[in-house]
Amino acid sequence: MISRTAGVTITAMKLVQIGGGNIGRSFIGALFSRAAWEVVFVDVDPVLVSRLNQARYYTVVIKREGKADERRSIGPVRAVDGRDIDLVSNEIATADMAATSVGKGALPKVLPVLARGLEKRFKKTPERPLDIIIAENDRTAPELFRTILTRELGPAYPFSRLVGLVETSIGKMVPLMRKTDLAEDPLRLFAEEYETLILDKRAFKGPLPELPGLCPVEPIEAFVDRKLFVHNLGHAAAAYLGYLTDPREPFIAGALKLEGVEAGVRAAMDEAVNALVLEYPGAYSRQELLDHREDLLFRFKNSALGDTVHRVGRDLYRKLSRDDRLVGAMLLCAKRDVPFGTIAGVYKAALNFAALDEKGLLFPPDAQFRSGGIRQLRETLQNVSGLDSSNAVDKKVIDLLMGGGAG
Repeated sequence: MISRTAGVTITAMKLVQIGGGNIGRSFIGALFSRAAWEVVFVDVDPVLVSRLNQARYYTVVIKREGKADERRSIGPVRAVDGRDIDLVSNEIATADMAATSVGKGALPKVLPVLARGLEKRFKKTPERPLDIIIAENDRTAPELFRTILTRELGPAYPFSRLVGLVETSIGKMVPLMRKTDLAEDPLRLFAEEYETLILDKRAFKGPLPELPGLCPVEPIEAFVDRKLFVHNLGHAAAAYLGYLTDPREPFIAGALKLEGVEAGVRAAMDEAVNALVLEYPGAYSRQELLDHREDLLFRFKNSALGDTVHRVGRDLYRKLSRDDRLVGAMLLCAKRDVPFGTIAGVYKAALNFAALDEKGLLFPPDAQFRSGGIRQLRETLQNVSGLDSSNAVDKKVIDLLMGGGAG
């Protein structure tokens, strides 16, 4: 974006945000746009791209418990079709920063296109690095970026000098939009007020941008695991324990009011806290983590957000996988000899999870998960959660879940 004031030409910094979904628009794109950056969304949904280009603005509605909504107009922005490789690569070649928020499953298709942009950038400005904010909420995403990008770019490309893979801890909660809300304004998003983007201070190759809301930390691993094993675990526990207690309750805020649910969620989060302070002794204190736990529980209870049990609990194949919130937390507890019986109970509750969406349907992969009825526990531990009884730490988790350990 170029503007002219008193005869002076001012060129705004440009962010290329790959992925125009909930986090891309309500969090990353909004954060940079409000700081006067030009924001260019890349998405493969042609309808979304067209609407963004026609409107140039979209609305994020901030939902607070007991308070009036705040409507924020984000823009001007523009968008390009992610299937147009030449156009996308040209945008990347001239970007000041890039970010992705597409989900792990889409990254193998996105990263080769990102590599084409890095190649063009290198030809035009061979000494100009590009920092890429990885807003994927996946512990393994940075390694996937490195593997695919270095393969695509080849050994002659000075990857370690020119590409910053900036891992993040994404804490913003954004509910699914209801059909009626989308019919009224298809670009509008609801979100909570939280606006802190925690990212890896050590990863930047270029200058660290001065933006309100950016929180550079080190080591980032401590905060990624805090997000996964306190925030994500607690949120999932509210969904699974809530559904187990009363399958008729559709909302997370309501689930936490059911008898015993909040106490169970807090206990599960505390078990993870006990392991995290041992795993990362210099990153945060136990009291800091307990304060974080209470802040999260307060945010989970935000009934104005309308976050559903279905959204928070769905996608069992991913949420019961080895590196994710439940099994990953239990493995960390087992590694640090910390009890994890409550988390194990949440895992078992997840096996019965079948919350429906607003159309009365299961999330399609969860329908597949349950297609043969409730799964056998041992089968799930091996085939979904990737646990191996020949591994000593894995065996502690298996034994507790199968009823043979003290956890």
